[in-house]
Amino acid sequence: MNSTLYDILLHAHSVGRWLLLLLLLFGIFNSLIAGQRPFIGTDRRTGTILTIIADIMLLLGLALWYFGDHGYKLLAGFPGGFGAAMKDPYVRFFGIEHITGMLIAIILIHVGKAQAKRKIIDRKKHVNTMLFYLLALIVILATVPWPFRQIGVGSHWF
Repeated sequence: MNSTLYDILLHAHSVGRWLLLLLLLFGIFNSLIAGQRPFIGTDRRTGTILTIIADIMLLLGLALWYFGDHGYKLLAGFPGGFGAAMKDPYVRFFGIEHITGMLIAIILIHVGKAQAKRKIIDRKKHVNTMLFYLLALIVILATVPWPFRQIGVGSHWF
């Protein structure tokens, strides 16, 4: 992959993370304060936009993982094979942990959005979406290579 294209995708992925986190926080807060109010169109739109952004981030991430130097190529070309690669924290994080965590988070976001379609009382819809969005947020926060983490040293906030 062209270095310039890779940098553009990486930057879009990094900036998109903030948009996704803000939407997740909004969705969690919105469901948290909903009380007994009906599950309205705004709630559905928030879930739809959130899943769209999450899916775009997934596609960007998969392209970066496969074509970039921090994913598939790192795993495939590691001396000693897959077992040795899993003993290296950097390779394990970018080759396996980050992508697995993000896939789990995106599945949780989709399940949270699907809760709005169930034929249950509105209060239960709000509680369920909040729960799944909160779990997704926790997984995302745990598997992002933040600059303050040892694995993310040298990375940027944006």
